[in-house]
Amino acid sequence: MSSTASSGSTPSAGLMDRIYRHQRHIYDVTRKYYLLGRDELVASLDAPAGSSVLEIGCGTGRNLILAAQRYKRAAFFGLDISAEMLATGAANVGRAGFDGRIKLARADATAFDAGELFGRAKFDRVFISYSLSMIPEWRAALSQALDHVAPGGRLAIVDFGQQENLPGWFRSLLLAWLRQFHVTPRAELSRAIASEAMQRGFTWRVRPLYRGYAWIGTIEAPVAN
Repeated sequence: MSSTASSGSTPSAGLMDRIYRHQRHIYDVTRKYYLLGRDELVASLDAPAGSSVLEIGCGTGRNLILAAQRYKRAAFFGLDISAEMLATGAANVGRAGFDGRIKLARADATAFDAGELFGRAKFDRVFISYSLSMIPEWRAALSQALDHVAPGGRLAIVDFGQQENLPGWFRSLLLAWLRQFHVTPRAELSRAIASEAMQRGFTWRVRPLYRGYAWIGTIEAPVAN
């Protein structure tokens, strides 16, 4: 695993490490019941042979491993601000036999140098799964992700929606549960995706999943002339 300690002393890094110091051991078992749409996002990446794929907020490595199993001729990279989660991620990647295809690094999603971390500045596919709802400066993270999309590439996102078509009691219980982990569904997410895409001349698609439980979307960069 490649790593960097550049963001290890930030308040956000410390908070994430405290939250996940113990949670990381049961994260994948528990989150599969409410981080819905992750497998659909991985399936939508359509990463071609020889392509590069970056996950921002890779956590335990679960999504990267699933993607590496599906796209056998692509190279994978992941970054996360939590050293605790990356420790679990590195162990999981090793157990899956993907040490040579998945590289992990510690970095802040709102300000990172992919060239320094991974030796490349752009990626054919970038994805963010249920991380924007945990990043205080989530708009900066969204912009940073798009800065790293190669010409003709795309950014894919899945995250919590506003549960507008679900029962009120369900929404209240879910939001109370998420607050325990400093998770805040971003009401402006779909509009922010559209705004970022239009400013850059990119195309985008966003749609709700499961009656508004989540959003899933893509932003595509034009092919270079």
